[in-house]
Amino acid sequence: MPTIGVKRSLLFNELGQKYTDEEFDQLCFDYGLELDDIEPLPETNGEDVEYKIEIPANRYDILCLEGLSRALKIFLQKIEMPKFHISSNQKLIRMKILPNTQRIRPIVVGAVLRNITFNADSYNSFIKLQEKLHLNLCRNRTLVAIGTHDLDTIQPPFIYDAREPKQIKFRSLNQKDEMRADEMMEFYLKDTHLKRYVSIIQDSDVYPVIYDSKNVVLSLPPIINGDHSKISVNTKNVFIECTAVDLHKANVVLNIMVTMFAQYCSKPFEIEPVEVEQVDGKVIVYPDLSDRVQDISVKKVNQRIGIEVDAKKTATLLNRMCLETKIIDSDTIRVNIPVTRADILHFCDIAEDCAVAYGFNNICKTVPKTSCIGNQFELNRVSDLLRHSVAESGFIEALTFTLCSCSDAAEKFGKNIENIPAVHIANPKTQDFQIGRTSLLPGLLKTIANNQGTALPIQLFEVSDVILKDSTRETGCRNERRLCAVFYNKTPGFETIHGLLDRVMTLVKVPYNENRTNNEGYYLNNQCEDSGFFPDRHAQVIVCGQNIGVIGVLHPNVIENFGLKLPCSILEINIEPFV
Repeated sequence: MPTIGVKRSLLFNELGQKYTDEEFDQLCFDYGLELDDIEPLPETNGEDVEYKIEIPANRYDILCLEGLSRALKIFLQKIEMPKFHISSNQKLIRMKILPNTQRIRPIVVGAVLRNITFNADSYNSFIKLQEKLHLNLCRNRTLVAIGTHDLDTIQPPFIYDAREPKQIKFRSLNQKDEMRADEMMEFYLKDTHLKRYVSIIQDSDVYPVIYDSKNVVLSLPPIINGDHSKISVNTKNVFIECTAVDLHKANVVLNIMVTMFAQYCSKPFEIEPVEVEQVDGKVIVYPDLSDRVQDISVKKVNQRIGIEVDAKKTATLLNRMCLETKIIDSDTIRVNIPVTRADILHFCDIAEDCAVAYGFNNICKTVPKTSCIGNQFELNRVSDLLRHSVAESGFIEALTFTLCSCSDAAEKFGKNIENIPAVHIANPKTQDFQIGRTSLLPGLLKTIANNQGTALPIQLFEVSDVILKDSTRETGCRNERRLCAVFYNKTPGFETIHGLLDRVMTLVKVPYNENRTNNEGYYLNNQCEDSGFFPDRHAQVIVCGQNIGVIGVLHPNVIENFGLKLPCSILEINIEPFV
C-alpha cells in the first residue's frame, strides 16, 4: 500500500487541533489507516516531525495532505463534504484529438484550476500527489500520464497529436537546449527518475505530443513536459491534461487532481471544464463531477457487519465517511457517492465504510452461526498421492518454470505456435518467458539438458499445472493439472514409462480395457500422428473414452533441439479425471 509523508504541524493546522502521537495513531486506526513511522525533520531543530501514513491502495482521495485532512475533519464531524461544481464560463478551452493518436495513446482529458494560490507547502503537495498517482493508479504512467501547465504561458486551443520522433523538437523541463524526441529518448534513458518510462513509447513509430495554437509543445506524454509551460509556486492558472489508454482511469485521475486542490482557488471547489474534440468530431466536456447514487438496505448493512443500528444512525455513520445520505424509509437509504470516492464500486464497499465509522472494536464478537471444517483440496490430495507413488517407482521430482518460450512449446517439437492454445505474455521481459506453458515436457527436457553429467538413467517427473486458452471461461483460460515423466538413457526405455503408466492406473483403480470397445477402463490408441514423437512409437492414453495424454519415444529431432544426445521416452497425462 502507498505511504505518504505529511508534516505534523501542517496536518494539525488543517485539522484545527493538536494531538499527541499516540492520540493521532488512534485516530488513524479508527479511520482505517496506519501511522507507519514518525521521522524527525532536521531543518526544524526537533520542533516538527513527518508522519509516514500508510494509505489503502484504492483510496486515491487521501494521497495528499489536502485530501487526508479533509477526510479526517469530515470523520470527526467538524465539516461537511464540500460541493464541487463546474464554473459557468461561456467560452471553454478546447483540446482537439488528431487521428494519429489512436495508434499509441488515444485518450486525453483536461481541466483548469483558475486563480489558484499556492504556497511552498501546497505546491509541494500538488507535485507529490502527481507522483503518487503515477506510481499507483496510473501504473507507472503506462495507463495514464498527468501533465500540469501554467495556462498563462500558452495559448489555447490545444492539439493532441502523434508525430514521428524527428518531427518533434522542443526544450524539455529544466533543460537548456532543444532536442528532438528521439534524442530525448536516448537522453532520458540515462536519467535515474525517468528512464523507467522511456520504454512505454520508445519503440513506436509515432510519439504523442500536445501543442498549443502557436505550435508550442506542452508535453511529450508520458515522458516529460515542456519547459515553456512549467508551473511554479507563483502560477495562478493551472491547466491539467491526462493522456491515457484507459478512459475510466483517466477520469479518476483528473477528478482527484482537481478536487484535491480546488480549495485553493479564489472560488473554492470551482473547476473550469475543458472541451475535448474526439477524432470523430464529437465534443465531450471534462471533468464530470456528478455524484453516483445507490440505494442500500439498512437491514442488509446490519447483517453484513453484525450490528444493530437504525436508518438515522446508519446515515450518520456514512456521512462521516464522505458519503451524503437521504433516508427514504426505515430500511432504505439513498447514498450519494461523490466523485472523490472512486473506490466505491459495490454495496459491500458502502457497508465497509459504515463498519469503519461504527468502529471495528465496537462490534460485538459472536460465535459464527455455521461451523465449517477445513479439508485439503481434492485435486491437491490426489496430486500428493501420485507424487509419492511415482517417486517410489524410482523417479525424481522436478519443479520447472510456469512460463516458457514459443520455441520450447512449439518449434522444437516441429509444431506451429498458432495451433497451440497458449496464453501469450503481452510484454515479455525475456525470450525465455513468452507464454504460459501448455506442457510440462519442455521444462523437464531442459532440466535434463542442464544435468547431462548425472549418472544414467535420468528419471524425472513433475506434477503441476499447465495453462490453456479456453474461451468458455471468464478469464479466457484455465489451468489443467498434469503428470509428466521422462526416462533418459542409452536406450529409450519405453517399457519403464509404460510400466509407470500401468502403476498409475492401478493406483487410481482404472483397469486395462483389452477390447477398446466401450467407455470403461484405459487403453492406448496408436492411430495418431505427432511430429514430436518417433513414428509408430507413441500413442494416446484413452481413459473412459477420453484422451487424457500421450506416451511414446521422442523424435530424434526433438532430442537434438533440446541439446540432448540420448533417446528419451515420456508420459504426460491429465490427472483431473481421476479426482
